[in-house]
Amino acid sequence: MKIQNHYLLIIGFLFLTNTPVFSQVVTDSIKTDSIKNDTIKKIIIPVMNDNFYRKPKPEKLRYSFARFVTIPAIEKTPPSCWGKKNVLGFDISEIAFVNWSAGGTNSVSGLLKGDFNRTYEKKLVKWVNELSIRYGMNKQDGIEIRKTDDAFRFNSTFGYRKNPESNWFHSAKLNFNTQFTNGYKYPDKENPISRLFAPAYMFLGTGAENSSKDKSRVMYFSPFTYKATFVWDQTLANKGAFGVEKATYDEDGNLLTKGRRAKNELGILFTNNIKKEIAKNVVFVNTLSLYSDYLNNFGNIDVDCDLALNLVVNQYVKANIGARILYDDDIKNKTEVDGVTVNEGPKVQIKQVLGVGLTYAF
Repeated sequence: MKIQNHYLLIIGFLFLTNTPVFSQVVTDSIKTDSIKNDTIKKIIIPVMNDNFYRKPKPEKLRYSFARFVTIPAIEKTPPSCWGKKNVLGFDISEIAFVNWSAGGTNSVSGLLKGDFNRTYEKKLVKWVNELSIRYGMNKQDGIEIRKTDDAFRFNSTFGYRKNPESNWFHSAKLNFNTQFTNGYKYPDKENPISRLFAPAYMFLGTGAENSSKDKSRVMYFSPFTYKATFVWDQTLANKGAFGVEKATYDEDGNLLTKGRRAKNELGILFTNNIKKEIAKNVVFVNTLSLYSDYLNNFGNIDVDCDLALNLVVNQYVKANIGARILYDDDIKNKTEVDGVTVNEGPKVQIKQVLGVGLTYAF
């Protein structure tokens, strides 16, 4: 009886394992030496359900050490077409005597000067602006302070060239000169012989300019240049100072017409600027201006020549020797003879300067 029960259990187990619902046929891909003719061995694995043990394969994780970083583009600032140069200087000279048996007069002189340059240059266009100022004073024992130098000069030149390699420019030039304070014929300080904008000179014209590559030489020629002479002080204008038309009076000295405060001319202008190092630390500078009026005495040439020799001691200490030569046919020299003012006509005017001082460029 016990043996029969064991047979029943074995028959039931075989029945269950051969039922398709509770079984799975798995194909073994492993080839064994005992299987001939590459016969695939089939293994019967009893399972409750086909999806019970089967799980999806985990996805492979992808790791990357690369990182995309957006680098901002560096904006390159284009170089400026403007160039600048500023120079301030102060020259001083002093002499003092203490128990000096040969005698002498204590004196001190000072000259303040400034040069400012702004230049725009781009391929075919060049625009140069220059401002120069000078003011000097002198003090001696027993004598009031006197002015030794006074100048305000502004130059502006605009040029255009067709070829970037050419040294020739079609140019327009503006030049303006005047002074800051009253000028006197010392020791007379009651009657000024010049004032601010009396005189003032303006040149305006067009022409051709030629400059060397290193800018050491600049030559300008204009066949049509307008020149204006301003005398904005009516007292000086009535006297006909600096070539303007003077006032008219009747026999009793009564004013009939006021003097004109401006004089207009049209003529030809030539200028030449040279700056060259003639020896080590010795620089020669020359500025020459020649002008002749077409309508009034053509051929009489107004000359303005400025010569300077700059001696460079170091970056801050410089010495200079200079002279300025002027000739203007419209400016008549006057002198007194036996208390009477006599007109001598135009004469060459010369001013000489020697100074040592400090300069600062920025």
